[in-house]
Amino acid sequence: MSTVAFRPALFPAIDLRGGRCVRLLQGDYDRETVYGDDPVAQALAFQAAGADWVHVVDLDAARSGDPVNRPVVAAVAAALDVPVQTGGGVRSVYDARALFDAGVARVVLGTAAVEDPDLVPAVAAHGPVAVGLDVRGDEVAVRGWTEGSGLRLDDALARYSDLGTAAFVITRIERDGTLEGPDLDGLAGALATTPVDVVASGGVGRPSDLDDLAALEAGGRRIAGIILGRALYEGTVDLADAVRRLGAGPAGGAGA
Repeated sequence: MSTVAFRPALFPAIDLRGGRCVRLLQGDYDRETVYGDDPVAQALAFQAAGADWVHVVDLDAARSGDPVNRPVVAAVAAALDVPVQTGGGVRSVYDARALFDAGVARVVLGTAAVEDPDLVPAVAAHGPVAVGLDVRGDEVAVRGWTEGSGLRLDDALARYSDLGTAAFVITRIERDGTLEGPDLDGLAGALATTPVDVVASGGVGRPSDLDDLAALEAGGRRIAGIILGRALYEGTVDLADAVRRLGAGPAGGAGA
């Protein structure tokens, strides 16, 4: 059992495609597994199990820019008492404000932030912003992970740390959905590069991965949050057990 006093916040993920709960393998839209057709019920189950946040991604919007799942996101936010973090296709202040107005506590900017860094402080004027950095190799990917941006992770961390960013959500695409373990070296490098909260995403497949992330430290800093996806749906990690495993104390670093 982990005895880490500081514990990262747990963000169970709901990825939406066509209004259903799905997971993609390594970001491939042709390698989709459907896990349910009631995202609100799933979010409530996560809350009941002790989730600190619920992380919602609109995969349709991430790919096309069309926020077809926004009513579902609003329904999830309205149903929960814990905060909701949402990303996928947020490409303007208008998009972000619509999500804040729907009850979302923190908006994740991905492609739009890479293409227009000025959008980050513009959105931050209306509510908390996380910058989503989806990494393949050492390059940040965009447009639902379908294209490279030419921007290196360390350069992105330096660029956005001073723009009002509340957190970075760093996803290692090669590990996402694989259950093969998180990219500890890459995350340690991120912690050493930015003073901004780092939320880890991708690769968690067993309870010991949570221990590894909770214990990870670089430059006196620790991971602020962990996004859990396929491991929860496949049953290799139980959310209530994960909360108990990491400790009952307050989660650190990832507040809205």
